[in-house]
Order: sequence, then structure tokens, then C-alpha cells
Amino acid sequence: MQSEAVRERKTQLLHDYPQNFRYYDLLVSAFVAVLLISNLVAPKLVSWGPFVFSGAQLLFPITYIFGDIFTEVYGYAGSRRAIWNGFLASILMTVMGTIIIGLTPAPGWNNQAAYEIVFGSMPRIVIASLLAYWAGEFTNSFIMARMKVLSNGKHLWMRTIGSTAVGQAVDTVMVIGIIFAGNVPLSTMLNLMISGYGGKVIYEALATPLTYVVVNSLKRIEGVDIMDTNTDFNPFRAKLASR
Repeated sequence: MQSEAVRERKTQLLHDYPQNFRYYDLLVSAFVAVLLISNLVAPKLVSWGPFVFSGAQLLFPITYIFGDIFTEVYGYAGSRRAIWNGFLASILMTVMGTIIIGLTPAPGWNNQAAYEIVFGSMPRIVIASLLAYWAGEFTNSFIMARMKVLSNGKHLWMRTIGSTAVGQAVDTVMVIGIIFAGNVPLSTMLNLMISGYGGKVIYEALATPLTYVVVNSLKRIEGVDIMDTNTDFNPFRAKLASR
């Protein structure tokens, strides 16, 4: 028979290293792919009736659905690891895009301008996007984890929508504020914030039935349902303290 200490250690390892689960790595890969693709399609503006929005707005809100799934199934540690993967991948893509843009085009290659539109961004936009993503995703994960404990694991719909409402508010205010502060009137900034924020939250609400299906399936398959009762929520900490 295993001693209590051994069982405790195995439980701790399970919490600290969520990549040991069957589908965790696959989900993280999909999460990072969605994040990077949303950055690549962002330069195109799309019109739908009277509305004009960035291509990223069709895809980026999905990253918050991923965040809810990570936190609900694998706990804050699983979400924290995924967020850092996405953050570092975004930095790498930005650095490599900048380097490749700066290299001299080969003779006869006439697509430099188009390439710069897709892969080139002003430093202010890059900084705004990275900071807003980091702050918004960690806020979403923290709220989700705390609401799960407070609700004793009930009312998933309330947790997904509530955490996204707070996380997307942080993300939207930061990205619009950093990019446009001093360049456009405050009324225009508020209009961008409100319209963008409202669309993202509605997106999350409409996706709630799908989130339920994915979360319940993963909990059943992975055999886990982590409650972050004693978690260290420091984003820079590598381990999870909860049992």
C-alpha cells in the first residue's frame, strides 16, 4: 500500500505538471495557434453592415474560451503555463517578423510592402497587444479560479461569462488606451472600447453551450476537476500550492 506521503506527492505532481494529462498539450498547441493566427489576420479590416472590425476580433475571443477551459479543468497552474506559452510565442513571432522585414529582399521579389503589412507593426502596437494579452488572460484565469471555489464548482456559465467580462475589460482598456492615447479624442477611444468589449463578451456568452460540452468531456476523460483552494496566484510562480 502506498503511504500517505507518496499519495500526497503524486497529487502535487499532478497539479504542478498539467502537461501529463492526455489532451493538455494538444489544447495548449491549439491555443497558441489561435493566438498567433489572430495576430496575423489583425491588419485586415472587415465590414459587416454598418460595423467595421479587425480580423482578429473574429478569432481572438476564442483564446478566452481556451483560458476558461484550462482553468476549469486543469486549474490555475494549467492556465498559467498556457498563457506563458502564448506570450513567449507571440514575442518570438514579433522578433522574427521584425528581423525578416529588415533583411534585404531578393532581386525580383516584389512583395516587401505586403509582407510588412502582415508581419510589421509599430512598437507601440506590439507593446500594447502583448501587455493587454498578458494582463487580460491572467485576470480571466484568476477570476475563473476564485469564482469556482466560491461557487463550490457550480454555475459554470456564470464563471465563464463573469471571468471573461472582467478579463476582456482589462484587455480592451489596455490595448485601446496604449495604442490611441494622445492620438485620438477620448470619445473615440471610449467608442472603440465599448463596441469591442461588448462584442467579445457576447461572443463568450454565445459559446457557453460549447464550453460546457468541452469542459464536461475533458473532466470525464482526464479524470480531474481541480479546485484552486490554496493556490499561489503569482503569475511568475511555476508551481501550484493547492490540493
